[in-house]
Formats: sequence, C-alpha cells, structure tokens
Amino acid sequence: MTRDGRGSEQGWWGIGMGRRLSVERAEPCSVLAATWPGLILWGVLAVLCMGCDRSLPPSEDPGDRASQPGSPLSTHPPQESPGFDVAIPQLDTGSPKPVTSVRFTEWQEELGIDHVYRNGQQGRALLVETIGGGCGWLDIDNDGWPDLVLNQGGDPTTTTRDGQPTDRLYRNRFGVHFDEVTVPARFDERDYSQGVAVGDYNGDGFDDFCITNIDANTLWMNCGDGTFYEVSQLAGVADPRWSTSAAWADIDRDGDLDLYVCNYCVYDPRNPQECKDAAGYDTICNPNMLGAWPDACYINAGDGTFRDEAAERGLNRPPGRGLGVAIADFTNDGWPDIYVANDTTDNNLYVNGRDGHFVDEAPLRGCAVDREGNPQGSMGLAVGDYDGNGWLDIYCTHYYEESNTLYANQGQFGFQDRTALEGLHQPTLRYLGFGTVFADFDANGFPELLVANGHVDNSLRAADPRMRPQLFTRGESGRWVEIGSQAGGYFEKKFLGRGIGTADFDQDGDLDVCVVHENDPVSVLRNDSRRQDWLQIRLVGSPTNRRAIGTRVTVRTALRTWMQELMGGGSYASSSDPGLHFGLGAVPGDQVRLQVRWFDGQVEELEVTPNRQVVLRWAMAK
Repeated sequence: MTRDGRGSEQGWWGIGMGRRLSVERAEPCSVLAATWPGLILWGVLAVLCMGCDRSLPPSEDPGDRASQPGSPLSTHPPQESPGFDVAIPQLDTGSPKPVTSVRFTEWQEELGIDHVYRNGQQGRALLVETIGGGCGWLDIDNDGWPDLVLNQGGDPTTTTRDGQPTDRLYRNRFGVHFDEVTVPARFDERDYSQGVAVGDYNGDGFDDFCITNIDANTLWMNCGDGTFYEVSQLAGVADPRWSTSAAWADIDRDGDLDLYVCNYCVYDPRNPQECKDAAGYDTICNPNMLGAWPDACYINAGDGTFRDEAAERGLNRPPGRGLGVAIADFTNDGWPDIYVANDTTDNNLYVNGRDGHFVDEAPLRGCAVDREGNPQGSMGLAVGDYDGNGWLDIYCTHYYEESNTLYANQGQFGFQDRTALEGLHQPTLRYLGFGTVFADFDANGFPELLVANGHVDNSLRAADPRMRPQLFTRGESGRWVEIGSQAGGYFEKKFLGRGIGTADFDQDGDLDVCVVHENDPVSVLRNDSRRQDWLQIRLVGSPTNRRAIGTRVTVRTALRTWMQELMGGGSYASSSDPGLHFGLGAVPGDQVRLQVRWFDGQVEELEVTPNRQVVLRWAMAK
C-alpha cells in the first residue's frame, strides 16, 4: 500500500521451510489465519475467553573498556551452521560511504494519534515522574498492519484507579489512519504505567502484551476478536514491585515464551523518601539512596501460568535497579543470553549455561562498566551487528555527563568500549538518553543510531530539562557522525524523550518510528528517506513462539553480509515490530542469499529477490 492509499505491486510473500522455493502471493490475513487453525490452548484459557466478545469490525481496505581484548574467553564455542559459509569479513571502516539521505516527517496528527504521556508532575520531585513511558507495536487482528499501544501515567500518588487516564490502543487502518480502539477493545489500564512488552504467550496466534507499572503489572490476553482480557492474577505475573522494561523470549528453550521483567527502586510515591539539594529544596532522589528490587524471570508453565524463577536460575545477584533489557544470543552458541541495563550499578550479561542456569559474565567480557571501570546510569539498549563481524553489539544510553557507551562485541575476546574511538563520547556527554535503536533508515547498507533524550530533573526551579533527540550514522572513517539537522524538523525540537519503537506502519518498505515523550504528544515519524535496495523479512514461528523470537537471519550479496536477530526487548520500555529490515545498498544482480537459524537451531538456506517483503515459515524438524 502506498502512502496515498493505492495498492502496491508488492505483497507479502510466503516461503515455506522444507517446501519448494517458489514464491507465492498471499493475502496477510489468510496466511496468518491458516497458520493456527482452531488453536485453543489449555482449559484455563477457555474460561478466560468467556469474558471476550466481538467488538471491532473486520478490516476494510479503503480505495572503550579499561582492559583491552586479549586472550579468548573460556566459554561455550559458537555454533557453526552446516552447509553455509557464515564467516563474515570485517568491514573496511575507512571506506567511503554515501552521503546520508535519511529524512523523517512527523505524521502523528495526520494519522489521528493524539496521545500524551502525562507524568503527573506536581512539583514534589517524585522519582516515579521521571521514568515512563513506552510504546508497543503489535498486530491486534492479524491483518498485517502494525497497530500501536501506548503507556499512560497519571497521578502516581492516588490510591484509586477511578478518574485516572488510560493507556491507549490504536488500530492501523492500512497505513493512512489509526483509529483509537481502547474502549471497544476492552483495554482498561489505569495504573501508572512504565513500559510495554508484546508477545503471544499462550500460542493462540494473536499478540498479547504485558504492561509494567509502579504497582502491579498487568498481562492482557488477546481474545482474537479485537478485544483483550486481563489475566495478570491468574497467570501469576501481577508483581507489585516497581517495574520498568520487560521482554518476551524462550529463555529456557522449551518452545514457549517466558517473560523477563526489570524491577527498579524500592519506592512508594504515596509516602516518598524526601531528598533535598544543597539549598534545601526538594530534588529527585539519587537511586543509590534507595533500595533495589530484584528482577523477575517468569518461566512459562505451558498451561497459561508463570513462575518467577529468577533466583534459582542465577539471575539478580545482586539486585541492580534494572531499566533496560535485551534477550539475544550474544555468545553465538545458539542460546539466548540476557543483558540488563542497571541504573548506577554494573550492568549484567547473564550467559546461558544451556542447563537452565545463567552466569553473569559482564565483568569478564567487558560490558559491565565503561572503559574507566565506572558503572553508569544505564537506561536503554540498542542491539545489533553494526560493524558486520557476525556478533551482536550493544549501545547503552546513560545519565547526563556520563556519555552513552558503545560495546563492540569481539567474539571470544569479549566486548570493547569503543565509544570514544568511534566518535560517540563527546556528542552524547551533555545529553541524558533513554530509548535507542540501530536501524538502516535509508537502506544504504550502514545502520543509523537513534536516541531519545530528556533529563530527569523536572523540578520547577530547574532549567528546561527537555533535550533534542539525536540521530547518528557512521562516517567515512568508521566514526559516528550526528545527522539530525539533516533529517527533519523533529530533530530540532526538544522533548523529555523516553521510549522508542520501530515499525513499517505504512508498508512501503522502510522503517518508521514512534517516540514517546513525557508531557508532550507522542511522535510518529514517517520515513521519507531516499532509499536503496532493501529486504524485509517477516518470521512465522511455531504455535508457542509465533513471532519466532530468537531467530537469526544472515543476508548475503556478492559484496556484503548482514546479520540480524529477532531479540526480546531492546530500546527502552518499548516493543518494536518483529519484522527484520535489511538495507542492502546497491545490490549487484537480482538475488540475495539468506541463511535462517531458527529459534530451535534448525538452519534453512534460500535465495530471494530484494526490494520486497518476504514471509518465512518455521516447520517442525522431521
């Protein structure tokens, strides 16, 4: 679908694993519906769905680390895929690159999205007013168009939900408009919310989501008819601790999705600890002055319920005031690891022992602290193989005057803090970052880095805490260069930026962006970049992991190789659309080669034509 609403010549393309590699056109709804015919799981879900009915009409199409890397670490060896050469050469970071053509247009008003995250600021310097909120891209009705759920704050001191504003749900109408469906969808979330994590936890083929709150978290089950039903207590995830970011992934690799939740400070906004500045005025408390809640790791029992097994699996030692989480294979052994961004204490890299237990190897691998050996106030996480060496790198956003940190994954030699070496120290020093993503917005084959900024000191006496968002691309020397001034008027404005999520909401082949701000309207940035060749891949997994979280895709042309993994979590308090977008630059020839390492370890190889959206379906091994 083009932006003017006309039908596109390109559709969704289905390629079945283990079948002939012929490409067949398929309508989005019929493809997805046929994937899970009549799936109803577990007796408890049958009872829960009694509260669901049809409310929404069907879619209608309108016309730098202190110790440098040295000897290899003694860890599990990386998996090698049979029959496919996955060796990825190092990029020549000094080679010339095209001048950026990244352009964004603020498009939320045209789309009908008018949401404002209200933090309830009362002049009392409450810590909870500084953290929220996030956004989540999901597909409510499996029509192939990304819909949007947005957090809301309100009054953090109230003891009742009555009269509080709600989180909001928007349904995508073919990329030209979003209809608010909060009420007809029966989505009544009035707690003081922080973040969103999207995932089909019950394997019925429809996106569910978890909302993190300063009080009990909520889990919203998609009934499959456009409505949602809250199952938090029954599922066992109604944690009353202050939670921030969360992520879905198959942590124990038993086939279904588990839930990792970052918990923050021991803090009651109704009876807050008071903190004063040197002049005796109320000020935001330093998190180090408050206790830390341990994180939670909810393991899916397979019957619609969960059990927190964080402690027995080696997680949360010690608690660290978690704000960001990304679950991905950082060690290239085929198993999901968990990276946690902590506020003011060392970050954690929980490496999967493949026996149900994890070990925090962040100090050993060089990604716990900065190159000076100092812990930082970490918030958000961007994860991706930005340097093309086949290993997932990490970018952490941090507190004001700390600079953000770029951890380059050197494989068996651990991570290297390359922040200063690649030009990201000084430009980020005077900012306070939250949400962040790696993405190739102009499809030139090199990723950009987007960061939402905004201070946490929102006292009435403070200078304007709003800050410009930042957009970087890698320059000719391999150093990152800020390009926001060339990318559109949004980057000239100041906000209290928080969550970021990406999705191709208009299905035109490039990634658009949603950014949540405190006390200002959410921004939906339509990507108007002049792009080169590209490929979008939509993964359809097993019934119990429909999004195929944990799947890794390698794309190769005659000139370059790229790798992406569909991870759990990332950014800050937000969920991006699960489609993988590859910028290919100028592709020689009319085919690119793919290797797909599915979440269960199966490997598939195939060739496809670029400049289209491709659907790949998992099939059970014979």
